[in-house]
Amino acid sequence: MDGEHSRETIPTNLRLLMVLEEVARVGVPVTPTEVNAALELPKPTIHRLFATLEEEGFLQRDMDGRTYSPGPRMRVLAASTLSSLRIRTARQAILKRLSREIGETCNIALPDRDAMIYLERVETEWPLRIQLPIGTRVPFHATASGKMYLSSLASNHLQRYLNATSLTGHSDNTITDRDALIAELEDVKAKGYALDRAEFMADMIAMSGGYLESVIASDQDYRVFFNSAFQSMNLPDLIVDTMKTSVFGFIVATVSCFKGFTVRGGTREVGQAAMQAVVLSSLFIFLADVIMVRLSLMFFPIA
Repeated sequence: MDGEHSRETIPTNLRLLMVLEEVARVGVPVTPTEVNAALELPKPTIHRLFATLEEEGFLQRDMDGRTYSPGPRMRVLAASTLSSLRIRTARQAILKRLSREIGETCNIALPDRDAMIYLERVETEWPLRIQLPIGTRVPFHATASGKMYLSSLASNHLQRYLNATSLTGHSDNTITDRDALIAELEDVKAKGYALDRAEFMADMIAMSGGYLESVIASDQDYRVFFNSAFQSMNLPDLIVDTMKTSVFGFIVATVSCFKGFTVRGGTREVGQAAMQAVVLSSLFIFLADVIMVRLSLMFFPIA
């Protein structure tokens, strides 16, 4: 409503929407009293509206028992709005162009209570890749997008998150120490981007940062953004990744050729040989990866 109109003139059928609008605008857990400071409704009315929205799943009470955050139905509503065809088409065009330029999978993720959820994703064209479809939930502390989000929180909200969560290890590189994570988030805040150094899945790295801010809002060349990010990668990373790429490629080529030479029948045997090659290659790559990770940690220990 415009400021010139008295809050007492808010139509009854708009009050629930305006409560949701104010909760979304604030962006942090709020109490009915804090929301009512903007709406100026009678106290019994604001508490009745909150009770209705909580009962219907649009709001949910936080663990402290006082504050409220968007509930599952409100989050689904927001995600569905952002996933409308016209908006999604524009997002996909940007991600596809970016994916072609850098040759990697690109995605857009949003915070959803205790995890990041993939809103949009464009896969790389590499034949071997990790499938994380739209809607996948990934942890805050072990992913680039999650750490980027945590670095944007006010200190009191970050402390509330850290007090309420367990920093579960998902790989050997996951940051499970609270002080180490806080230091990492300070570094993310200073640099403007975050890295996932195989912290969520072994051998999967990711980068998240102010791409939209740098390229769209600040009108920078996207190459400047990625050049600054890649500068943080050191020589041991490049050595290990190059060795893995070579070994994995050799495994795939060797197994595929071997299985191809064993084909003696028709097209049915070709399909069976291809499936066997995929299974065997995946198994050998997994074993080789375990060995190479152990060797890399021996020669290049994590600081």
